[in-house]
Amino acid sequence: MTAAFSSLLREVRACRLCEAALPFPPKPVLRASATARIVLIGQAPGMRVQETGIPWNDASGKNLRAWLDLDDATFYDESRIAIVPAGFCYPGKGRSGDLPPRPECAPKWHAALLRQMPKVETILLLGRYAQAHYLEARIRPTLTETVRAWREFAPRFYPLPHPSPRNRLWLRKNPWFEEEVVPAVRAAVHACL
Repeated sequence: MTAAFSSLLREVRACRLCEAALPFPPKPVLRASATARIVLIGQAPGMRVQETGIPWNDASGKNLRAWLDLDDATFYDESRIAIVPAGFCYPGKGRSGDLPPRPECAPKWHAALLRQMPKVETILLLGRYAQAHYLEARIRPTLTETVRAWREFAPRFYPLPHPSPRNRLWLRKNPWFEEEVVPAVRAAVHACL
């Protein structure tokens, strides 16, 4: 890892940009390396991740690892897979789940982080917030339409629903996702590894 990248990671981990809006002291969670070929961009850490400091250390992460057919060791090998959420800190609880990621993180840090990861081939956009930031005007009106149009964004981007257990109904209503998209994403990820 270059000195510049190490310095950037220290800066991100020390970020206090949205401290006043957070329910807990800032605890930015990310994993990245200059050698990573895959980047996972989700929403923001949940409460369990806030407590442990380990990204995707919950039921959503278990579902994501199943979609990708990855064991924990491979999934958490930051030399191959970077984990850079749309928001780095737990945003707090809302009426129907966690609050959205803070809007400051991705604009402030993502471009600089990706510039330090020149080997990235594939970026998984997990959920609407990540998709909106990266697909911009190409995003469709709904998550379902965006995910269904995955071929238009591949191989650089793969828009996916968030793997939260709360999305079981969406998965039941959209069986094409696990039949068609999951195998394509799994193949792309394994090709990068």
